[in-house]
Amino acid sequence: MVPEHRIGWQNRPMSLVLVDVVRPSSSEAGDVEQSGVATLTLNNPQERNTLTAPMVEEIVAAMDEIEADATIGAIIVTGTAPAFCAGANLGNLAESTEGSLGAIYEGFLRIARSPLPTIAAVNGAAVGAGMNLALGCDLRIAARRAKFDTRFLQIGIHPGGGHTWMLRRIVGPQATFATVVFGQVVDGAEAERIGLVHTCVDDDQLLAVAHDYAARAASAPRDLVIEVKKTIQAMADIDDHPAAVKRELDPQVWSTRQPWFAQRIAALQAKISSKR
Repeated sequence: MVPEHRIGWQNRPMSLVLVDVVRPSSSEAGDVEQSGVATLTLNNPQERNTLTAPMVEEIVAAMDEIEADATIGAIIVTGTAPAFCAGANLGNLAESTEGSLGAIYEGFLRIARSPLPTIAAVNGAAVGAGMNLALGCDLRIAARRAKFDTRFLQIGIHPGGGHTWMLRRIVGPQATFATVVFGQVVDGAEAERIGLVHTCVDDDQLLAVAHDYAARAASAPRDLVIEVKKTIQAMADIDDHPAAVKRELDPQVWSTRQPWFAQRIAALQAKISSKR
């Protein structure tokens, strides 16, 4: 992969959000088209990457730019150490309204709405709305030092942003009650055990592992990956196998009519022939 580093998507040296883009080299791509991987990093470590209005504005702008770039096929979300995201700013919560809370929620909801595959690389504390940021991603990978802390009840506030809905769908009712109501804080290893994250890795391997996963998604045709993500999301509302078969049939036929299908079949056949 060939790194292309951009300090601040809006070219500001003190940006609250950093974006790095890594693109496949020509030798890695071979004869098929492949996309790059964007890493979006929350970059306000002095405030533990809390979601403030200025940071949310930069998240939204960065996501718009990333998705508009047809050469990017997957997104990693992480935070500048020591925290992943410590949630919303507590001072702002005291005077919150439906509108102000919704504006902060947009930080993680914008990422959750992305048509591209997203990975949360949780490198430290993910608290409250910061945990929502991780929950809204398609895949979560945790460092051993990661901490998942809902904390809503502990500060006397009801969960928000769809927290209980996302968490219950991912880990089920028992683990949701354990963390939200009974106040269990889970580290990376425990998060893996209860299914909150896909895998837990050594701290110094987190971004490398996340990049390996993201690169595999980005190596597939971008439009195909977007369509597959839609299908996986739609399956949440499908209750039987025949309906699932029907839901997949049209996009599968569509994919066989795309130029990349013939291109990749030809590349595979050439590879098989070269081994004979």
